[in-house]
Amino acid sequence: MIKNIIPLYGLAAMLLLATTVLFPGCNRHGFDDSVKLEFSTDTLMFDTVFTTVTSITRNFTVKNPSKNPVKLDILLAGAANTGQSYYSINVNGKAGTEFHDVEIPGRDSIFVFVKVNINPTNQNTPYLVTDSVVFFNTNRKQSVQLVAFGQDAHFIVADHGGSMPYKIVAHEHEVVHWTNDKPWVIYGWAAVDSLGKLIIDPGTRVYVHGGGIWVYRYGSIHVNGTVDHPVVIRGDHLEPFFDADYAQWDRILINEGTEDNLIEHAVISHAAIGLELDILEEFLGNKTVVNNTIIQNNKMYGVLGHAANLEMNNCQVSNNGNYSIAMHVGNYTLNHVTVSNFFATPARKTPAVLFSNYYEVPHINAAGEYETVYMIGDANLECNNSIIYGSMDENEFAVSKTNEAALNYVFRNSIVLKEEFNNSFINCFNRDPLFVSNYGQDCNLQENSPAINAGLSGLGITTDLLGRLRNGAPDIGAYEYYPAERRVLLY
Repeated sequence: MIKNIIPLYGLAAMLLLATTVLFPGCNRHGFDDSVKLEFSTDTLMFDTVFTTVTSITRNFTVKNPSKNPVKLDILLAGAANTGQSYYSINVNGKAGTEFHDVEIPGRDSIFVFVKVNINPTNQNTPYLVTDSVVFFNTNRKQSVQLVAFGQDAHFIVADHGGSMPYKIVAHEHEVVHWTNDKPWVIYGWAAVDSLGKLIIDPGTRVYVHGGGIWVYRYGSIHVNGTVDHPVVIRGDHLEPFFDADYAQWDRILINEGTEDNLIEHAVISHAAIGLELDILEEFLGNKTVVNNTIIQNNKMYGVLGHAANLEMNNCQVSNNGNYSIAMHVGNYTLNHVTVSNFFATPARKTPAVLFSNYYEVPHINAAGEYETVYMIGDANLECNNSIIYGSMDENEFAVSKTNEAALNYVFRNSIVLKEEFNNSFINCFNRDPLFVSNYGQDCNLQENSPAINAGLSGLGITTDLLGRLRNGAPDIGAYEYYPAERRVLLY
């Protein structure tokens, strides 16, 4: 079962709202300017699913544990930063958004009342509406987070603490379906326990705030999208203003198991890492198969594998801040995969694809100090009919190896941006594949692309990412060339 473990790898911290508003401090005689306030909760949840125009009021207490009085400035962060908020607060019987010189006697407390006003039928309202109440004294700033649900959806709210706040959505020996009747919103991590299974139906939309989907050891996941009804997994900020916010949530994290995992016809975007495969203890023999899927616009990696068994077919991995695909130890197969990395803000400093037979794991030694441990193991990669291209001048494929383990790779009939090819590259070439749009992430091929009819036949992949038939001489990459008027993008 899932325990309150702390993984060895780093995970993006979940922050609901950050504020840079500061009030000038002063030395207020007779008041304790360094006291750490105590709150009845660190997060005030409005957990009603709204179905009508609604006004809900909740409250929390603020306690002064010091024997001396404390004087505070209190504000609603959203109103202070942007001039507007879905929330309003009441302190000591007075309504407002800013309160100055609020006094709490020694070992006493006050109530803060919070009201939220949301019309859930307004489609411009976010699925999660967040803000915070911030408390300042001279030498300290503290806050209580505010969270409400803005539209009708299935909400998964973490109810276990620790470094990865999570809620178990599929328990041991339980098979759970997420249907497409309305969106699923994850606040924290949605965890699949050991021997549990999560099935996500075609057309389902999953929005994540801060955490992700965690398939724990011996658990499994099947994402069953179709070409006409893909599954979308992304951050919950849907407004175009947030399109360049590439780390709205953490990742899909899959640990080792004995049952294969499947991701079919999905769009995964706006995470720190789109998909990570990582063992906790030992390799258990299962495979993760990713078909007909777009993984794009992620802050760090598109796909990260640690001692993994991964197969990808007809996939596009594009616009990721570091490596689009990083494969460390394990067995990897890429067929008709298009890697296009023209990430520009900030400028990318790593190649699009990395292959290695070792990786680093942060570790706490007996003295309680952090140190780096290297996990070393054999690594095998087979890449057929694929494209690895991007904005780097010289190499978009890199190998990092140690002589303490085997590292083998072969590329067949692929376009790879690389200065020199060795004997592991068969019928490969370094030429611009001529995507329809590099920075627009339209990885369909132009009519004069060198990828057309240049693929290896006999792989058994008869359609492309968009479900279009491949001919006897298939095109390289995830997309078969078709005239523009027949192209339908999966965004």
